[in-house]
Amino acid sequence: MMLTGFFFFLPLLTGLKTSDSEQQVPDGHEDESNLQLEENPGGVNEKTLGAPQVDAAGPEVPSEFPAGVDHKSAAGSLVGLATEDLRLTLAIREAEVRSRQLEVEVMNLRIQALKLQQGQPSSGGNTSSLESEELHGNETGDEANKDYKCRFQAVLDYLNLTKDNPKYTVSRPVKNHTAATLIYIDMAIYAILDVRERDQTFVTYIWIFLEWDNEYIDWTPSEFCGLEYITAPTEYLWMPDLTIKEMTEKDKIRPSPYLKIYNRGWVEYRDDRVVVSTCKMHTYKFPFDTQTCTFAFKSVLYSDKEVQILFNKNHKALKEESIKVMRTQYEWLFVDLTSNTSLDTFYNINQTVVVYFLTMKRRSVLYVANFLLPVFFFLCLDLASLLISHRGGEKLSFKVTVLLAVTVMQLLLNDVLPTSSDTIPLIATYCIGVFGMMMLSLMETIFVMYLMEKDFQDDETDRDRSLNESREDKLDKGNFHSCFRGMKKRFHCASAKDESADETSVPKEGSSSQLTDVSLALEKVSDELGEIDRKMSLLSSSKEEEKPGYWTRMAKKIDKAYSIIYVMSASLFLVTIFTMWAT
Repeated sequence: MMLTGFFFFLPLLTGLKTSDSEQQVPDGHEDESNLQLEENPGGVNEKTLGAPQVDAAGPEVPSEFPAGVDHKSAAGSLVGLATEDLRLTLAIREAEVRSRQLEVEVMNLRIQALKLQQGQPSSGGNTSSLESEELHGNETGDEANKDYKCRFQAVLDYLNLTKDNPKYTVSRPVKNHTAATLIYIDMAIYAILDVRERDQTFVTYIWIFLEWDNEYIDWTPSEFCGLEYITAPTEYLWMPDLTIKEMTEKDKIRPSPYLKIYNRGWVEYRDDRVVVSTCKMHTYKFPFDTQTCTFAFKSVLYSDKEVQILFNKNHKALKEESIKVMRTQYEWLFVDLTSNTSLDTFYNINQTVVVYFLTMKRRSVLYVANFLLPVFFFLCLDLASLLISHRGGEKLSFKVTVLLAVTVMQLLLNDVLPTSSDTIPLIATYCIGVFGMMMLSLMETIFVMYLMEKDFQDDETDRDRSLNESREDKLDKGNFHSCFRGMKKRFHCASAKDESADETSVPKEGSSSQLTDVSLALEKVSDELGEIDRKMSLLSSSKEEEKPGYWTRMAKKIDKAYSIIYVMSASLFLVTIFTMWAT
């Protein structure tokens, strides 16, 4: 390396010697054209460097000159042109040498940086001087070097941070393998997208912040225009293999491709994920329930002796940060976010686990308006049906319709509640209780109508008997009236015969008037008897209608008692259910 630099400096020395020899030519000796260049201190002449040579005897002068031309002046002109040509050639050579010197300096700087990273001492004072010249720019003052050291690339070159460097990518970034790598983790909830009670899963959009120490990275910011951090692709450095234990589906969003690297070795990584994870749902108080789901972060491979995970223990700060960035909550309302740590043993390997607890509450307004109130209204309608008369089938058909409506609501509830619930939810108890009370009410209505129908059949039998008796009475009364009519006819016949006898003979005094009075009296008596018969029949029929049968009286007593019990039981049931929901 020193020999190469020595040869690069030869043209400069040669140029200086040449200039001195040119200045030593006197003005009055143009004929002395024998220009002999002095030798260099290193023993290399201009021929070695490829400079144009001037013959020692001077330029060739033509043997024949035109008449009147001074031979000395012509020779002097030729010598001046040769000297100027030599100066231009030497200037070009000096520029080429300077360019090569800069290339050598850059090469030496890279070699020196590589040796410093590998812990080797620098080779010679020349390399140290070139490095100082490149980093500080005090001697050269070259603008290109100043721009270079202010770039991220200068730091990357200084650290030799490349994609294929196994020093940064293969293993944990520690100089001693017994030392643990410290990893700091933080998390914020950006959105609660979906909660699937039936599948026991929920979907969230979270922000993850990771930071760890890389012992191989260190530089002085003042030597790189004050650069305190740089950004680099994730493929350039080792990254923690943290995962979420509850995650069931791989995130389809492309992860963040860059890292932020600080001058003291701390590496920062930020990423956002759509996490589909499992969550044990407790739906006992649905739809007034509060769920708590977890995010457990742990290393896939390393034990707690190799990787130690740190986290933020300030629960208030975690909650406020999530509330600040929260954008969408949909059906669920964010309540709280806390953190804790635990120890997990997997295949006899102890691993540190950082667990975040997300607490959220369901918005129950739609469920109350679309489910609880309709079922309650159906129960009120069933209670109001107690006022409907049992005669006819209107009450029975009404109760069946209401019961079918509650059955449809239960089918809708079956699509919402999880099938793997350990306990029966209160809303299922609410629907089953209402359905059971309405079913008992329907059975009571059927039983009461059966008793009343049985009493009606006994009344039909009694009516048949009374009709037969009334027919016999009517027959007797008909015989009486027919007999009365016969007597009346006889009186008319007798009166007619008396009248005809009067025509032929002298009438008996007072006989006709007596017969007329008797017939009128008999007719009046017959009319009064008929009126009395009609009144008696009406009275008997009204008494039969007003006086219910035995089974009808029994059915009314049963219906009254059940109505009281039904109202009291429904009120007590509703108060108990809503009290359990509220607590």
